[in-house]
Amino acid sequence: MKTALSTLLNIEFPVIMAPMFLVTNVEMMVAAGESGITGCIPALNYRTIEDLKVALREIKDRSKAPLGVNLIVNKSNIHWKKQLHQCLDSGVDYFLTSLGSPEEVIRESRKTGAKVFCDVVDVKYARKVEDLGADGVVAVNSGAGGHRGEIPATVLVPLLKSKCKIPVIAAGGVGTGSGILSMLALGADGVSIGSPYIPTHESGVNTEYKQACIQYGAEDIVATNKISGTPCTVINTPYMKKIGTDQNAVEVFLNHNRKLKKYAKMLTAYRGMKMLEKAAFSATYNTIWVAGSSIEFSHEMLSVKQVTEKLKTEFHEAHKALITTLG
Repeated sequence: MKTALSTLLNIEFPVIMAPMFLVTNVEMMVAAGESGITGCIPALNYRTIEDLKVALREIKDRSKAPLGVNLIVNKSNIHWKKQLHQCLDSGVDYFLTSLGSPEEVIRESRKTGAKVFCDVVDVKYARKVEDLGADGVVAVNSGAGGHRGEIPATVLVPLLKSKCKIPVIAAGGVGTGSGILSMLALGADGVSIGSPYIPTHESGVNTEYKQACIQYGAEDIVATNKISGTPCTVINTPYMKKIGTDQNAVEVFLNHNRKLKKYAKMLTAYRGMKMLEKAAFSATYNTIWVAGSSIEFSHEMLSVKQVTEKLKTEFHEAHKALITTLG
């Protein structure tokens, strides 16, 4: 398939395996490349710059596919500038930026030829990053897992296509090949898919997390602000039902106090990251597992390649059915 995304990154199928905090790892990245798509890994999945360096070197050694890294570029990530320069030194092919201004990432990436795609949830921010020189925008819609937007894909994708000249990548709610076709029909140049890749053999999270993505469905996804201070989608496990999805009175006060807001958000995010890490990698009853509604289409544990091949098959079947319907 030839779309703006597949041409920019020289990939067979216009899909980015979305960067997933604590989930995406080296094995998944290599497998994604072997299956004809590209993977993007969060820099925050590594505790130190040296750990990040080692991981990027291993991916580059084992895969010829384009290597993407997700950078959080706001004040909550005090290491992002060091992460940026390590990635550039390691030959990263593209960045996906989130939660902040990508201006410095874009400027520095021009020196190596790395592409920069930016998470956006509305036209205003999309136009800003386009003016800064971004190579594309990732349209984070209301169906996305983790931190999501407020606008549904059926509105956000065509809206951004009508207002921006750079490629638009749809992110959120896609877990089937027909879903990919629908995003392309809306005008998207590619799709970012995350949750269907959580319950894969290569994924490093515990079996309980993977099984939850298989056993639960779209109706079990809820948004909570307990993890980072802003709405984040998680599986509504018994533990989540017990603690509730809303911040308590003290947390609400701290997050709305002008002097304390910055520090309260950083504390909330740090505590949330530790809670997620414990739930993802160790046996615990405190099960807070991030996922999106597209887990609805995960019915068994597969490999990354099998998930991708399933998406490709479904896409081509949906395309043929559409051609037949249209005559």
